[in-house]
Amino acid sequence: MAENREEILANFQGITNIEDVAEAIFHLEETNWDLLSAINRVMPQDGNNSASQSNDTHDVEMIDDDISVITPKTHPPDREDNQASTSSPRNNSIDLVELQVHCNNKIHEIKMSGSATVSDLKKRLELVCGVPVCRQQISGLGGSRATSSATLASLGLARNSLLRLKAADRLMEDDEVAERLTTTYILRVKHDDREYTLKYPGTKTVQEVKNDLYSLTDIPVRHQVWTGWPTVTGLDDTVLAMVGLDLPQHELTVKRAPSKQREYKRIIVESSDSENSSVEEVEDGDSFPTEDDMFVDVPSERLQPLMSENIEDEALGCIEFAQRFRARYGPNTPNFFEGTLQDAIKESCLKPAKERKLLGVYLHHEQSVLSNVFCAQLLGCETVLQTLAANFVLYGWDLTHPHNNNMLLSSVASALGAVASMTIRSIPVERLPALLIIMRVRSNTEIYSVINGNVGVSELVGGLVEALERFAAQREEDARLERERDARQRVKREQDEAYQRSLEADRAKEEIKKQQELERNQELERVESERQLEEARKEARRAGAAARVPAEPAEGAREVARVRVRLPPPHHACLERRFHAHDTLAALLDFLASKGYPQENYKVIASWPRRDLTMESHSSTLKALKLYPQETIMLEER
Repeated sequence: MAENREEILANFQGITNIEDVAEAIFHLEETNWDLLSAINRVMPQDGNNSASQSNDTHDVEMIDDDISVITPKTHPPDREDNQASTSSPRNNSIDLVELQVHCNNKIHEIKMSGSATVSDLKKRLELVCGVPVCRQQISGLGGSRATSSATLASLGLARNSLLRLKAADRLMEDDEVAERLTTTYILRVKHDDREYTLKYPGTKTVQEVKNDLYSLTDIPVRHQVWTGWPTVTGLDDTVLAMVGLDLPQHELTVKRAPSKQREYKRIIVESSDSENSSVEEVEDGDSFPTEDDMFVDVPSERLQPLMSENIEDEALGCIEFAQRFRARYGPNTPNFFEGTLQDAIKESCLKPAKERKLLGVYLHHEQSVLSNVFCAQLLGCETVLQTLAANFVLYGWDLTHPHNNNMLLSSVASALGAVASMTIRSIPVERLPALLIIMRVRSNTEIYSVINGNVGVSELVGGLVEALERFAAQREEDARLERERDARQRVKREQDEAYQRSLEADRAKEEIKKQQELERNQELERVESERQLEEARKEARRAGAAARVPAEPAEGAREVARVRVRLPPPHHACLERRFHAHDTLAALLDFLASKGYPQENYKVIASWPRRDLTMESHSSTLKALKLYPQETIMLEER
């Protein structure tokens, strides 16, 4: 086929709401990738009667204004009761179905049994209106429920329901169906003095558009009065692709329905048993108020914004955003980081590679029609919640108020740079909310991707998974680099520690050497001091001894004893001294002490007879010791 099979698969899944890809491919393979045939296979149009029809009467029902095959199976709360009441069987209504068929500017009244099938109705219309079955396009019959084998009673048609019948000039091809469903329709909605320009895909229903307008205008769907929608039966359940909107944009007007005024009459009922009268208020009109009467006078309250105006503290603003987000959308919501953007970056991107996570920045805007759907359905999806909780640090901020918007831009510019700030500034309001995915790449923290609010759950999950795969590869590479860096640092640290230990050992040795040198010097100083002290003492003793030595007798004096002293080795000289014969031995010993030979260290030996004079009485005279007239004595060390 000329059309790409991936596009056919995407269109088929979008139309039939079949999420299982394998099942969708099975149905397409069975129909040789024919989109319409595959849709009819899943939601058959002919039933059991298709075999009985001839080959030249191919029954194709193309409802241009009320195609319901892609409408949601659930209805808004304010429409469920009405649909239940219209689809429930009533007495005698199954026996006869009365229809008003508009064809070629004429109204044809058709009455058929409730047990008749849609195929029978088409044959009847062929006879009455002259439009062949194969070219009939009927709107208002019931959408996908109006299969050829379905009975008219099972369609829940009201009495005198208006159907529109026209002859198709040509049959729609697969390409045209896909083109209508994938076209983006621009709705220009006027409300009081404001205008909203909304962009929707062709698969959006009118009811979903009305629900989105409730969040913008604060007008509940049941109180919305519209002008500009084409006249289509079952309009709320019809997708935009099949409503018949003007291109490139369609003009609409919405306003609030006027409230109903109630009138009361005061009826005074007189009591026969008492003079007092009771007053009762009775409402004119119906005895029981309708559903609209019950709610019309209740003023609607706007939802509390997720963030107050003019936030001054970023951390407090994030805490308020997280609390109000959870209060609005319930517990099945992500856990937002309560702190500044810089703290969120540190918690996610600036940790070691093994502990690192992705940073998701959710940007909210109250004036975007996509906000409620994105928050309630996409962020509330279990798969999205598990993915965000396991792999992301999620930071949330509300851009609705300009002051808060500027605060975030300043924080982003400070933490991530001007490029990241310009990226956020360039996101238009109609594409908000947005989810920014930030990761650490090659030592830089930067925005990896931006997921806008106009995506589905599958696109959101796909974007998260793609970012996770890229992040996992980058984290593994960063972990490897960190391991190598840690190994290098460990080797360097070990080398530094070994060097420090060697240096400390050398210092210790040097300290020991210095200490030993100091001790040796101190010892030398002590010895020298003692020596000097001893020398001083000796000098003092020698001086004292010299002072006590008597004067040497003059030449020619009488009784002079000549004493010759032989010094101990290695001295070879001799000392000579004259003494008076009556001088005592003490005078001789003092003389020797004055020459440096004290009796404590030396013996004084007389040659004949050999004796130690120091052992003699010091008061003995030299003459008595036989040292007169002359004598030679020797000194020996003790």
